[in-house]
Amino acid sequence: MLIYKIFRSDEWAAFEANGETQGAPIDLQDGFIHFSTAQQAAETAAKHFAGIDGLILLACEGDNFGDKLKWEVSRNDDLFPHLFKILQMTDVLWSKPLPLKDGIHQFPEDMV
Repeated sequence: MLIYKIFRSDEWAAFEANGETQGAPIDLQDGFIHFSTAQQAAETAAKHFAGIDGLILLACEGDNFGDKLKWEVSRNDDLFPHLFKILQMTDVLWSKPLPLKDGIHQFPEDMV
């Protein structure tokens, strides 16, 4: 199953430069990297990235993380994927801009 991570442009640039990341500041604070499912990603963007342009959406295959990926109850009592390891650039299947149009982030149409 594909899972998704949203990065600010500076966080993404650092990830690209280093080839790995422990995540965004909230991830470092919580001790894991927050991901969302396709169904959760738009609400995540609206809640945590409202009005922020220049975001990058990346997709990873959740099944590849084995027991390092835990599904834990979070917002709205939904299960969210949380990664308990350093994310490597080789874990990323694709990355795409997440443009802001009329105050709403535009997700790829083929996101599943």
